[in-house]
Amino acid sequence: MPDLIPYPFSTLIEHMFDDLERNRTIFHLPESKFVRGDPELDLTVDFQGQKASSPLGPAAGPQTQMAQNIVLSWLGGCRIMELKTVQILDELHIPRPCIDVHTIGLNAEWSQELKLEESLEEYVKGAMLIEMLRSSDSAPLAQVAGFDDVIYDMSVGYDVHGIQSHRVLEFIRLMQDAGEVVDRLRKQIPDRFKHFRDLDYPTRLSDTITLSTFHGCPPDEIERIMDFLMRELGVHAIVKFNPMLLGPEKARHLLHDTLGYRNIHMPDSAFERDTSWEKAVEIVTRLGETAAELGVGFGAKFSNTMIVENTRGFLAPGVDEVYLSGQPLHILAMHLVRRFRRTFGDHYPISFAAGIDRNNFPDAVALGLVPITVCTDLLRKGGYGRLKSYYRELGRRMKEVSATTIDEFIIRGYGNGVVALESLGLEQRDREFERCRSALLAGDNIAAAAGADLLKRWLSATELLNTETYVERATADPYYSEAGSGRSPKKIGSHLELFDCVTCDICIPVCPNDANFTLGSDQREIEVAKVTPRDGGWEWSRSTPIRLEQRHQIGNFVDFCNDCGNCDIFCPEDGGPYVMKPRFFGQEARWRQSRHLDGFYLECREDGERMLGRFAGVEYSMEVSSGHCTFSGSEFSVEFDPADPEGSLEGKAAGEVDLTYCNIMDYLRRAILESPEVNFVATLARSRVGKR
Repeated sequence: MPDLIPYPFSTLIEHMFDDLERNRTIFHLPESKFVRGDPELDLTVDFQGQKASSPLGPAAGPQTQMAQNIVLSWLGGCRIMELKTVQILDELHIPRPCIDVHTIGLNAEWSQELKLEESLEEYVKGAMLIEMLRSSDSAPLAQVAGFDDVIYDMSVGYDVHGIQSHRVLEFIRLMQDAGEVVDRLRKQIPDRFKHFRDLDYPTRLSDTITLSTFHGCPPDEIERIMDFLMRELGVHAIVKFNPMLLGPEKARHLLHDTLGYRNIHMPDSAFERDTSWEKAVEIVTRLGETAAELGVGFGAKFSNTMIVENTRGFLAPGVDEVYLSGQPLHILAMHLVRRFRRTFGDHYPISFAAGIDRNNFPDAVALGLVPITVCTDLLRKGGYGRLKSYYRELGRRMKEVSATTIDEFIIRGYGNGVVALESLGLEQRDREFERCRSALLAGDNIAAAAGADLLKRWLSATELLNTETYVERATADPYYSEAGSGRSPKKIGSHLELFDCVTCDICIPVCPNDANFTLGSDQREIEVAKVTPRDGGWEWSRSTPIRLEQRHQIGNFVDFCNDCGNCDIFCPEDGGPYVMKPRFFGQEARWRQSRHLDGFYLECREDGERMLGRFAGVEYSMEVSSGHCTFSGSEFSVEFDPADPEGSLEGKAAGEVDLTYCNIMDYLRRAILESPEVNFVATLARSRVGKR
């Protein structure tokens, strides 16, 4: 399996600010997609006793695995970061490809792909980068007052022994007090950004944990883990439940009969080995009592993904079960939210992750869910840039009902405010009741009219009514049905090659790790030439040049690519950009170890550049210095002046030398270093000699 390689912190800082300065983008997200808040709306919510500027956040998935993912989520307006789930088993071998969002979501990806220690550092790096952006005086980063409160939520799994292991406990300890990591990283901030060295970076990065357990984890073990987290570690804890809680009859009825997804099969074993609803109720009751006793926060999350059979054909063969997400999971999880609230009222806070997108984000807000986390939708065309439309739609709906806060939107959003007020047992002629009712109907300040205690009760009653309203409405909405799930991205029948494609650039934002990028040069032809030693000289033969037709080329930065396959789904051509386009390694050692992959390594030196390349498993080296080029392979080494190769070529060769590979490598070298867009390969290559 491909290994993700974290980027050096100092170089990441250089890249981030150079990208903003030169291209008005950060990690390929244009400033037009940055979310800075709305001065007319206060979206502040409470999460486990802390304030966040919005309930929106990325789920514990590919959008919170590496530092640049976390920054991209923040730029898109996410303010509660559910960090990628960590566990003691941190050397995973996940079959690839592992993500399929042709229409709905299927995946075989389930835990962090970094070492525990690397995950910790990526989370701290992400938080520090966000602090730098918050403190920057750059106009594109200016935020509305009050829209800069961010919360980081840990996600851990998967069994009690792993969580109680020394390494996981050390991870949690350092997330609670990351001072030593912050101080070490602070020293790595480049001199030209030394004004950021004195920032007050958060060191208590998180004291909340969302527990993610394996499908089929025994209920008593779930309870033991949660008890341990709250009692022994003193953290606020959220238990994530699986959609199998609905039971096979209800789940299949919703999926097959109501929504029409008859080609998705949920195996009996998924229900047989998972927690039942009755057991879940017992667990929540006891854990709620424990939390109250200890004075820590406790809540539930709906939901984890749903186990289904791997039948669609895109994900790696040999994997029998995969995980369902997207539109159908939204309905399954919302039915669980309703069942939970019918059982426990609004006593326990609920966080939510299942098929969230711009259409239903406002509805989840109106239900009082916190946080509202998203994953699958951000894997679709536009990537993190889709988040701005979430806020646009929420703002539109809030303003339609004269709501300026989340509380006002909950009470006004579905028209259930009066009925909820009447359910509180107030006498309808009482001044208190009339004051609240008048404020609601007149569009006045509800919070001021009700006061804190009554407002809390009113909100709780409205959230329950809103839940009933929304679940019925969404279940009947064709948008969530198989017929409404949309068409697979269109393929045009051509196959990708190393150079040229339709240059739609869709593959760039759909990569959650920002591994795909553009590179360009004014050069429009690559010479195809071979030389053979003859009588102390060289015999040249030339063929039709490689013609570059498109305005730029596409590259792939291997260090950030885990071969998930998502760019393949959305690419109009066949083959997959992550497979067919030039791969660039950030480390020479990794390039040498990855002999099964063709690709390139580039480094800048004081007197020039050096590039390593592998084509069909055959390795080459090229060095360029002061107008002189050296090209070598296992059985040859030649030198020449690029301005006059035929007149200056010299060296040794056992036979024919194909200079086409040298010309391709030289084109890629210049395209990387001369590209108008900042790219990770050039930033890293230049950083080794202090060049910018």
